[in-house]
Amino acid sequence: MSLSLRLSSSFLPPIPIPPSLSPSPSFLCFLPPKFRNAHFLICRYRRRQTSSSRLRCFSNFNGSEDQFEEDGDKQVKGPQMDDEEEEEDKTIGSLVLPERWDVLGLGQAMVDFSGIVDDEFLKKLGLEKGTRKVVNHEERGRVLQAMDGCTYKAAAGGSLSNSLVALARLGSRSAADPAINVAMAGSVGSDVLGGFYREKLRRANVQFLSEPIKDGTTGTVIVLTTPDAQRTMLAYQGTSSTVNYDTILANAVTKTNVLVVEGYLFELPDTIRAITKACEKARSSGALVAVTASDVSCIERHYDDFWEIIGNHADLIFANSDEARALCNFDTRESSASVTRYLSHFVPLVSVTDGHRGSYIGLKGEAVYIPPSPCVPVDTCGAGDAYACGILYGVLRGISDLKSIGTIAAKVAATVVGQQGTRLRVSDAVKLAESFTFQTSTIRSDIGTDHISSL
Repeated sequence: MSLSLRLSSSFLPPIPIPPSLSPSPSFLCFLPPKFRNAHFLICRYRRRQTSSSRLRCFSNFNGSEDQFEEDGDKQVKGPQMDDEEEEEDKTIGSLVLPERWDVLGLGQAMVDFSGIVDDEFLKKLGLEKGTRKVVNHEERGRVLQAMDGCTYKAAAGGSLSNSLVALARLGSRSAADPAINVAMAGSVGSDVLGGFYREKLRRANVQFLSEPIKDGTTGTVIVLTTPDAQRTMLAYQGTSSTVNYDTILANAVTKTNVLVVEGYLFELPDTIRAITKACEKARSSGALVAVTASDVSCIERHYDDFWEIIGNHADLIFANSDEARALCNFDTRESSASVTRYLSHFVPLVSVTDGHRGSYIGLKGEAVYIPPSPCVPVDTCGAGDAYACGILYGVLRGISDLKSIGTIAAKVAATVVGQQGTRLRVSDAVKLAESFTFQTSTIRSDIGTDHISSL
């Protein structure tokens, strides 16, 4: 029998929560010593067991042996490095894998094709602006064929990898703080795009740990951005949603400080079982577990599975306002602040973004408002991913002031929104890391009132 809880709002619908997930007294859990200062703790609510080159795509692209042409010059199997990739490559030539990862992401490994189109282009293809649609092999080829002659970018994408690349770039640009070691596990095929994906992440200081699946097809996302900064996304899953709990993943989750699980992975039952095993192992090894909500329709299709993971394992959840409402079974009349407060009764730390209106961070039934960082929007694709990066960066740097963590996240998001593409550029990461170094040193010496927990 489930327990239905309500907020005081008269029109608020109940959310069915299994009795085992209902709130209980809080317990304290420490981050690993590397990132912990005297003030920093994270509250738990239950005791638990211990880059991109400009590309043209040929009109005969069919998704099997993917062919690229760089700036219309010559046919190549993969894009050449741009200046920023070359800069990053110099920093990883003598890279030795760390004994422990600071962050391990478990997510969809997708190659992103992103470009600017007009409303007429979407209308001709029968696409609804601002939506995300799963397409098959033939539909993907049809859209890319329609884009023949358009210049656009290709990148090792996927929502979670956007966050991980941004975190790795920020985390390696500060002279005052230790580098943040970032890795990812997921599924890519043994095709050309799979090799492209792994190499792109490597150049961005994110180590892709999983072996490619023999004869598998790497997933892709086509991101079509209109001049009003709205994005329409077409996802071809390939093998990207199939993640097995193999020896590599089992070993990696025991050697990470934070495990981040991408919500898009909830599409397949076998993958959900792998997620559960990974979360259980990570928690028993002392790691924090974060979950990205990812998509409203995905939440609606796999509502019980989301709550099984969130309620039993999550310390931190990332969602936008619509995703948060879907998780709470609330309608659109409920405010972002209310859903943030509500979720924070079940998850120790909650991050809810609300577009140009700002964002909220929830803790123990309270919601701290974070105003948006000023920017001129160019492409909103990747804004939430960048925001999540900022939250993780603040947590790993030992900041306990929620307002300051949120401000960092808002600045990272605004930087990405103000450019074309989903990735935080190296040059921007350098500037942000320098400003954050000064900010974090000030915060650590003067902890504010909106803090996670303090001794």
